[in-house]
Amino acid sequence: MRSSAQRNLILGLSLAQLISWGSVFYTFALLIGPIEQALGVSRAQSSVAFSLALLAEGLCAYAIGRWIDQGHERRVMTLGSALAGLCLVLHTFVTSLAGFYLVWTALGVAMSAVLYTPVFAVVTRRFPNDFRRAIITMTFLGGLASTVFIPLTAWLIDSWGWRGALWALAGLHFCVCLPIHAVLLRDAPRRVAPAASATATATATAEPVAGLRHLLTSAPFLLVGSFIVLFMAATAALPAHLVSLLRERGMAETWAIAVPASIGVLQVAGRLLLYFFERRFDVHVANRFIPCLIPAGLAALLLAPLLGTGTGALVLVLAFVALYGAGNGMLTIVKGTAIAQYVSREHVASLNGALGVPLALTRAAAPLVMGLLWQPGVGYQYGLWLLLVMSLVAIAMLLLAQRRVLAAGAGAA
Repeated sequence: MRSSAQRNLILGLSLAQLISWGSVFYTFALLIGPIEQALGVSRAQSSVAFSLALLAEGLCAYAIGRWIDQGHERRVMTLGSALAGLCLVLHTFVTSLAGFYLVWTALGVAMSAVLYTPVFAVVTRRFPNDFRRAIITMTFLGGLASTVFIPLTAWLIDSWGWRGALWALAGLHFCVCLPIHAVLLRDAPRRVAPAASATATATATAEPVAGLRHLLTSAPFLLVGSFIVLFMAATAALPAHLVSLLRERGMAETWAIAVPASIGVLQVAGRLLLYFFERRFDVHVANRFIPCLIPAGLAALLLAPLLGTGTGALVLVLAFVALYGAGNGMLTIVKGTAIAQYVSREHVASLNGALGVPLALTRAAAPLVMGLLWQPGVGYQYGLWLLLVMSLVAIAMLLLAQRRVLAAGAGAA
């Protein structure tokens, strides 16, 4: 049973995640049109800004993780919120493409300090015996960021223009996120001398942890890291192309729009199921089962064309939506906790940060590769097969990591 202070911490961090994701990450798609019109630039030129943000986020991830591991979580996340608000304000004064790129590069730095990776590390440090459940709770609100902020930001742009909308979003960072991080993250736990390894996490047996450098080259980290990066590619490649894919399959426009829109809600539903039922299952069994939902959904999508455009094909597409949506929602938890469970809990922020650059490059490249694999008459079939194979390889990587860690734990016992 958590204290009221702990519940307030989780609720406050969850609200900050909702605002941070919604006002920065999901806002870019709504700014493209107005920015292109204001600056007289092309879609290709404007899209570079978001790629720069993702690259900056990845490049800063390791340093951010090290600072959090050293106990500076309050300073990191408070300054991150301040930087996000300041950049949104500066965005209102952008009059050139160079200024647009500079602002979004700085917003990428802010994202590295306020989004899931740093806050998952904070929760892991503060709830060492129950961090997985705390992370699940936190992602409920974070998962609704697009649902809340896409229509909200669209309304703000329609009502006040894009510059006025950015002032309003900046105010949320200054008036809500910054105070949450500054007040609730006081009294950060001191850095504990490394004394527990991934084996200890799995077996409750204390084992000495090697240095961070050794962990970065260890088999469990390389396996779990590969699992996270491959699944990032598989889940980042599809959303940008899903509407086009469904239209090619002959689906009515209503369905082509409704299907992608429903995935966000199903992600939250999947996390809700995990919250209520995960304690009935062994955590390692759950970690093996959850990622399998993604390839199962992709398989349903690959099979759908064999049934034409009738009811049978629609049923398979809806099966894809259910499996992929719920699976992706729960997969966020698995990816967010796997390093702590199978590599090291004490160095979780630094280890997750070390994956920042490959994750940023993967997230930026995956939609492009999906588009390059599109072929007339074939559509996205080659791309979907690639995603299916990548997800199966990722699952194999996680299984190997689990086997090594649990076998070592059994030997130590």
